Amino acid sequence: MTALVTGGTGFVGYHVARLLVEGGTPVRALARPASRKDNLLELNPSLLEIVDGDLRNPDSLARAMDGCDTLYHIAADYRLWSANPQELYDSNVGGTRSILEAARRSGIKRTVYTSTVGALGIPPDGSSGTETTPVTEADMIGHYKRSKFLAEKEAVKFAQEGFPVVIVNPSTPVGENDIKPTPTGKIIVDFLNGKLPAYLNTGLNLVDVHDVAQGMLLAAERGVSGERYILGNRNTSMKEMLEMLAALTGRRAPAVQMPYGVAYTFVGIENLLASLFRKEPAHPFEGVKMARHHMYFDASRAVNELGLPQSPVQDALERAVRWFQKNGMAR
Repeated sequence: MTALVTGGTGFVGYHVARLLVEGGTPVRALARPASRKDNLLELNPSLLEIVDGDLRNPDSLARAMDGCDTLYHIAADYRLWSANPQELYDSNVGGTRSILEAARRSGIKRTVYTSTVGALGIPPDGSSGTETTPVTEADMIGHYKRSKFLAEKEAVKFAQEGFPVVIVNPSTPVGENDIKPTPTGKIIVDFLNGKLPAYLNTGLNLVDVHDVAQGMLLAAERGVSGERYILGNRNTSMKEMLEMLAALTGRRAPAVQMPYGVAYTFVGIENLLASLFRKEPAHPFEGVKMARHHMYFDASRAVNELGLPQSPVQDALERAVRWFQKNGMAR
C-alpha cells in the first residue's frame, strides 16, 4: 500500500520519502503548489507521486489520503519569525487536527506525527530531557514552539480516542539535502562562508538525518500509539559543533564566546528595526532566547524500543558540508 508523506519537499520529509522509495514502498507526497520540489525529483518516479495540497485546506487532505494506509505527517510551518504569527497556528495546530481527522475518516492504519524536542521539557538541573520531563505551555519560547506544543496535544487527543498515532520528537538533524536550509543548516553555511565571528554558550542534540528518517519508519512499525520517542543522538555544545566543522574543513573555528547580553541587545535592536519595515530579521529574536538553554536530550527510549540507529554525527556534518558546497551555498 501507499504511504502519504507531508513535508516531503523539506529536509526530514525528503529523507523519509527516500527511505520508503528505496525500500519499494509507493509514496504520495503532499506539497503546496509553490513549494520547491528539487529534492523529491531525485527519487524514483515510478514509486513517487507528488500531489498538490495544503494543511489549511481539508478537502485537499482528504483527496491526498485516498488509497493510502500509512501517514507520515512531517510538514510544519517552521519559522522563528512571522509578520503574522497566526499563520503558524493555522498550519501547525489546525492543519494537524485536519489531517488527523482526514486520516481517521479514510481508515489510515498507522500514523507517525512529527513533533519536536522543542515541545519537551528541559530539566532545570542541566541534565538531559526525556519524553516524560515535565513541561507546560508557559515553558514554550515563541510562536513556533508553542504551536508545535499545541499540535502535539492534538495528536495525543486522537490517540486517546483510539486512532493509532505515534509521536516522534526529532532533536537537531544534520546531513545532506537541507534545501531551505534549516536554522542549524544555516549555521553550517555561515561557518563555511566565514560569517561566524563568535559563538554563544549554548548546546543542542545533534543527530544524523538518516537516523531520524529511519526512526520514523521504525516508529510506524514498532511504536506505541500515543507515546513519544525522542529521535536524537549526541549532546553537543555550539563550540564543540564548530570545532567539528573546523576539523572537517580546515577552517578555523571562532575563538570568541559572545556574552548572551550582547547578543540579546544586538538582535533585539535588529528585530525592532526589521519590524518597523515589516522585513524578516537575519537573526530572529526567538532564536537568541532559545540559545539561553542547553537543549540536551536522552534518546535511550527510541534506541531501546524502536532500534533507533546512532550514527556518528561527524559523518552527517561532513555530508552536509559537501552538499552545501556542491549546491553553491557555501565556499
